[in-house]
Amino acid sequence: MRFKHNFNPGPAVLPEPVLAEAARAVLELDDTGISILETSHRSREFQSIIEEAEHLLRELMNIPDSYEVLFLQGGARLQFGMIPLYFLKAPGEKAGYVDTGVWARKAFEEARKVGNAIIVASSKDDEYRSIPLNFDVPSDIKYLHITSNNTIYGTQWWRFPESPVPVIADMSSDILSRPIDVSQFAMIYAGAQKNAGTAGVTIVILNREFMETGRMGELPEMLDYSAHARANSLLNTPPVFSVYVTLLTLRWLKHIGGVQAVYSLNQQKASLIYQVIDTFSEVYEGHARPEARSIMNVTFRLRDPRLEAEFLKVCQSAGIVGIKGHRSVGGFRASLYNALSIESVKVLAEVMEDFAKRKG
Repeated sequence: MRFKHNFNPGPAVLPEPVLAEAARAVLELDDTGISILETSHRSREFQSIIEEAEHLLRELMNIPDSYEVLFLQGGARLQFGMIPLYFLKAPGEKAGYVDTGVWARKAFEEARKVGNAIIVASSKDDEYRSIPLNFDVPSDIKYLHITSNNTIYGTQWWRFPESPVPVIADMSSDILSRPIDVSQFAMIYAGAQKNAGTAGVTIVILNREFMETGRMGELPEMLDYSAHARANSLLNTPPVFSVYVTLLTLRWLKHIGGVQAVYSLNQQKASLIYQVIDTFSEVYEGHARPEARSIMNVTFRLRDPRLEAEFLKVCQSAGIVGIKGHRSVGGFRASLYNALSIESVKVLAEVMEDFAKRKG
């Protein structure tokens, strides 16, 4: 039973049934007599867990058979460096990055440390309020990297770029939140701790043909996608519990109707908050431009900064947690990930509306 309305940006809220089942498994996994925390990654029990997780992910996202599905470690941060290290193989090869916020920029900066990386488009001059559109993608880059949802600034790609080169997407904060065409991308990666489970496992969806253009067999195995693929994500001891929670989350998502169903719910949740921001624009200012608004992270400020402490106290009194904006930008951020109930979002919307009526 929840006592707080959890708007944390990650690790984020998990579905109640997932928490309950995970709690039981910590004591004993499926009548095995041992805890999931004690279960060997070489056991038949864990083999069935990771196989079902892959199967459900493929089903829910309609992932083509030509793609590898990997469960890795190190979070998206490791992928920032691993991707250019693996794919920038030949001398002179370079990669293109679209700069749409802090995490997109960090991915670019990590790539520069190990290879030739360039910025092909940026919304920095717009204070990251928008997503770049209609930019030219150089045909001489090995890949184009984008961040599909920008948690800190509350912007999201609603039309993915047409590209003459393979596209790689960091979908850490919106994977499984809306239908996408996986075949548009050569690679998708995502930390699981926002929509797909808990911290500790990173999902990688990788076109096999694109994988084979990289440095197969040339890098330490832990940095070699092909080595992980050959080992079926069991190259080393995987994060057993995190993979299990991901499986439970995927089961839950399928049970409620899949990605299309949760997308409809996510649209409703975001609409509730954006409607308050727009209706009481004399009190609230949304950061993202309307056409680029994220349905995962609603970012806003109070037009009178002197009211911020009072607003935060009102939220806390209502049991709302995790609402403060990222330390680099301030303001407020409501993270509306898949498992957050619409009831919690209604509580926040009501608090915001009441506060605006009193202060506007």
